[in-house]
Amino acid sequence: MTWPWEDLLTSALLGTDRRPLPAPAARISGTGPRRDGGDGHPFGDGHPDGGGRADGRDGLPDGGGRADAGAVGAGAVALDAPVALLDAAAVATVRRRAGLLPAAAAPLPRPAPRDDRAPLPEAAARRLTQLLADRPSAGGGGRRGTAPDLTELLPQWLAAANAYGYRAPAAALPALLDAARARTDLRPQALAFGGPRALWLAASNPEWRFALRGASGGTALPAPDDAEGVRRLWEEGLFAERVALLGAVRAHDPAAALDLLASTWASERAEDRLMFLDSLRTGLSAADEEFLERALSDRSRNVRSTAAELLSALPGSAFAARMAARAASCVGLDHTGRQATIAVEAPHECDAEMQRDGVVPQPPSGRGKRSWWLAQLVEAAPLGLWRERLGWRTPEEIVALPVADDWRGELHAAWCRAAVRQRDAAWSRALLGPASAPPASGPGASSSAALLATLPDGERAEWVAAFIAAHGLSEAFQLLGVCTVPWSGPLGRAVIDALDIARDAGSYPWSFSGVMGLAERCLDPGEADRLGVLTAAYEEGENASPGAGGYWAEAFQRLVATLRLRAAMHTELTPPGR
Repeated sequence: MTWPWEDLLTSALLGTDRRPLPAPAARISGTGPRRDGGDGHPFGDGHPDGGGRADGRDGLPDGGGRADAGAVGAGAVALDAPVALLDAAAVATVRRRAGLLPAAAAPLPRPAPRDDRAPLPEAAARRLTQLLADRPSAGGGGRRGTAPDLTELLPQWLAAANAYGYRAPAAALPALLDAARARTDLRPQALAFGGPRALWLAASNPEWRFALRGASGGTALPAPDDAEGVRRLWEEGLFAERVALLGAVRAHDPAAALDLLASTWASERAEDRLMFLDSLRTGLSAADEEFLERALSDRSRNVRSTAAELLSALPGSAFAARMAARAASCVGLDHTGRQATIAVEAPHECDAEMQRDGVVPQPPSGRGKRSWWLAQLVEAAPLGLWRERLGWRTPEEIVALPVADDWRGELHAAWCRAAVRQRDAAWSRALLGPASAPPASGPGASSSAALLATLPDGERAEWVAAFIAAHGLSEAFQLLGVCTVPWSGPLGRAVIDALDIARDAGSYPWSFSGVMGLAERCLDPGEADRLGVLTAAYEEGENASPGAGGYWAEAFQRLVATLRLRAAMHTELTPPGR
């Protein structure tokens, strides 16, 4: 006998008193339970005596617990209703399972790609697990204590692991992708370390799809010199795959990348053209000028602006010559006074030719149109123009010239942007001025940091060290951020000396938390032993903030502990014999 599953379920939910088990459906010959013993038991022939229990009592309780035969269903004579329901459910369950047809198996995922890089040393793999397990909120409470901040060390660990060419452990890939998802600054190094297997895994989880943007989507890129494979992926690939492909080809053969881009340029969407054009920054040369000139007539203003910016980085281009002519007509020397002075006459209009060359006619809110147009002309003009235009003076001499009518700030700011864009170290040096000069007379912290980035590493560190020695740490954070890690000895000592002075002055260490954090990540780990003397509590002066001495000792203890941890990390990552 059989009961529909829905009926059994309803009786179970409502109770057999409110919903007695209904009459069973017709027995399916050869498959349903037999009731040849007349005991009403649905298992019938499954029992040892061929229908009832071995004790001959049919397994049914006596008295009031028995259900009425009619209530249980035809054939369910004097059977306890709940027991009959459970028995029927058991039979129905077996029947359902026995009758199930296996579902079609889902296709297996494609195999993960090979990664032939060297495996991590065991100690380094354990360290990676420790770093990935730490979370920024773990410390809590605002006070950092003396323990190193592991999350801040992860980027450095990844950079070192990538430098040694290690392969990420497969078991660490999910945590690595989670960490990269939470921190955008971590993504380039994390994805490089994760390699093709990280991209393969990211394709299976929507939360990791960020890894596929700008990457090949887990698909191996063809070799840059595989013309057929490159052409096929360029024409048929997804946007992210095409961006990655163009970058790879550009790094291998700039001219081939330009030909690839030119072949489909007219049919690309505006936002795609902008991204593709940006990839030409790598390997930019005079060979790109013709293509960029055509891009100046693009329908998209953003594409035109990017093309103009790239052309301005080519001092020998026709674009640079046009901008030089316009800028020269606005800036010149005035010899009428006792001292030569730079005279400025800003443009009175932004004509169609200027707009075609990327000059934006409408200024930002709060800025005058003429000064806006002048700034765009000067920053796009080649810096070599000014030596000839301003009496063959050196950049230092030009920067030192007085500028009439309060145009100095506008003119010098435009020269700063030109020096950064054209990577001109001589002009950067001149615009930065001596490190000991008052910060108020310089180009400002943001522009100074950008100018410093164009200088050689050693010169950059030397300038910042001198700046800190002269002015302390209050305006040094951005400047320190562009210095090469680990800091040079003079720069590291300048920072520590300045922190020591701040401690002696009685201020709290969290007033310098940004610099202290940089010091933990950027100081040479070899400095740890030398800093040991600063970790002890010292006697606070009369003007010291309450408790400052203890907080400083704690901050220096954390600094030393972090440096020692960084030293251990690098030892663990160093291959044997190196």
